[in-house]
Amino acid sequence: MILEHHSTEAFYRYPLGALKAGSQVRLRVALTGAQELLCVQLRVWDGEEHRYPMRPLGLRNDKFFYEAQINVTAKPCLYWYRFEVTDGQTQEVLGAPDDTGCGEGRMGSTADFQITVYDPDYSVPDWMASGIMYQIMVDRFYHGKGTDELFRAREGQALHENWDEMPSLNLSQNGDNFANDFFGGNLEGVRQKLPYLRDLGVSVIYFNPIFRARTNHKYDTSDYMQIDPMFGDEAAFKRLCEDAKAMGIRIMLDGVFSHMGDDSVYFNRRGTHGEKVGAYRDPNSPYAKWFNFRNWPDDYDCWWGFRTLPNVNEMDEDYRRYVLGGEDAVVKHWLRAGASGWRLDVADELPMPFLRELRGQVKATDPDAAVLGEVWEDASHKVAYGAMRSYVLGDTLDSVMNYPLREALVSFLLGRIKAGAVVHTLQALQQNYPKPFFYSLMNLMGSHDRPRILNVLSGNDGSNLPRAARAQHRLSPEERMIGTLREHMMLRMIMSLPGMPCIYYADEAGQEGCADPFCRRTYPWGKEDQQLLGYYHRMIAMRKRHPVLAVGECRFFSPCDDVFGVIRTISGGKDAFGRPARDECAVTMINRSSRTVDVYLSAEELCGAQELTSSRGEVVCARAGAFTIQLCGMRGRTFFKTNAANEVMQQ
Repeated sequence: MILEHHSTEAFYRYPLGALKAGSQVRLRVALTGAQELLCVQLRVWDGEEHRYPMRPLGLRNDKFFYEAQINVTAKPCLYWYRFEVTDGQTQEVLGAPDDTGCGEGRMGSTADFQITVYDPDYSVPDWMASGIMYQIMVDRFYHGKGTDELFRAREGQALHENWDEMPSLNLSQNGDNFANDFFGGNLEGVRQKLPYLRDLGVSVIYFNPIFRARTNHKYDTSDYMQIDPMFGDEAAFKRLCEDAKAMGIRIMLDGVFSHMGDDSVYFNRRGTHGEKVGAYRDPNSPYAKWFNFRNWPDDYDCWWGFRTLPNVNEMDEDYRRYVLGGEDAVVKHWLRAGASGWRLDVADELPMPFLRELRGQVKATDPDAAVLGEVWEDASHKVAYGAMRSYVLGDTLDSVMNYPLREALVSFLLGRIKAGAVVHTLQALQQNYPKPFFYSLMNLMGSHDRPRILNVLSGNDGSNLPRAARAQHRLSPEERMIGTLREHMMLRMIMSLPGMPCIYYADEAGQEGCADPFCRRTYPWGKEDQQLLGYYHRMIAMRKRHPVLAVGECRFFSPCDDVFGVIRTISGGKDAFGRPARDECAVTMINRSSRTVDVYLSAEELCGAQELTSSRGEVVCARAGAFTIQLCGMRGRTFFKTNAANEVMQQ
């Protein structure tokens, strides 16, 4: 007996994807090599077990089909299901192929298929799906003209005299980098470079933390209510937000609420703020309950064992009032000052009630503000601290950083996985995430936590070198050429997928760098790789010119192991969210191999197109209802079905 079910095919599951609470779903299973008179059941788990008999639909093509139509729970949750068949003596089970909860069923699998059931009132800001994000570490972006008075060293800090120098590696005994060297980038510098970002096509700036802290990365907050003096002050922040808004650019801040710096006014281990200020200095401090002292003052809970980063008791009432609920709480204050949202550092380490309250307070302050979380895995069923947590039900986050996409594309381009594996990864996210969540993902390529994307895609990120030797690491001309070609392909795909593309500052300029701190080099003003920068301009312009790439329906495909593609469609005058939009179809494909590959696509799957225009202006016509598209080695191509060929820009 063989059972068949595919959770990404509408014949077997309709509707596809996540469902609003209280809605209905139809599930089917096919049986081959079995008698018709069997007991076929759908087993469901939503916190309790339910079993539903499946009614027979009859015989077709030597397969018996069974169906169940059920109402999902009215309470947002994860819904798990599998199929069980018995003839009275033996039992067969069909479950999901793996822990993604998605795909073609596997006989005997103990993994269940997943249906995400989310709050019907859940929505996210429209600007996320259509946005182009740019991540900035302020110290490394630009030193504003006329701001030399800000660039002054504090105790234990070093200042670089040359903007183009390599960041310093200064290791502590536990292997952590002190991150105490500075280049002088500041908020006024960002404000002065807003025209550059506007011309690039950026609509959202995401800042790494900008609040007072000892380090250059600022993930060791000293004072949540003060801009770091080396970056400027609150007036400089407001001025930046106002000028950015005038250019159509939003500002998103980095919220580090699971831990803070040992030098903070709240902890004060170093005595910077006086002898009687902070929980480390005074067990009766008003901040004492914010921290967990096993034996005051030196034995305390800290983030991943780093004593410079004491953990916070996020559920302490006073801490929540200070950060979330008070009239001038941290998350409210900076939204009122001009920010458009928060990216939450290590969101999966924050208690779920804290996240729910944070989201509620943010939305009450500004309904159009975003809450974006750092979650590295599938955010619908992340297992953390012994419990499964779902961030997609509509009560915590608007969306998350899309590390699964980054990992899949990097692995594919480096030859570690086949195109079909990329399809499976993205189909799982598409099925498990509510559509508003999926279309608002932060689709990153590079970040401050990883070697520069150019190094990664070259196949030589320096990870095989001793840490101190990585400062001198440079790509060879051949490695740089290969890395650039792969970066072209990855960027084209990022610009063609649902979600908000995110550029890590200076990636567009061709900056190299191994892992932290060398991935945090300064922006090379005046020394950019102009060809790569021009390619970024063209790809961003392509996405902004064609709304189908942001809000069109989406289907992934892999015609062979070396080619991955996506088809985006707007039809019937409605986009993926049912909003009025111009009909359009786009297909993007990337070929990682060094050989030329011919890809065949039917006109039917491209909305009945008989003619396609490439992003370079080339026209391809269908023959006998199909297109033959040639992909050169290590290249990508994007084609559009549009009514006006002159809308396609030259690339």
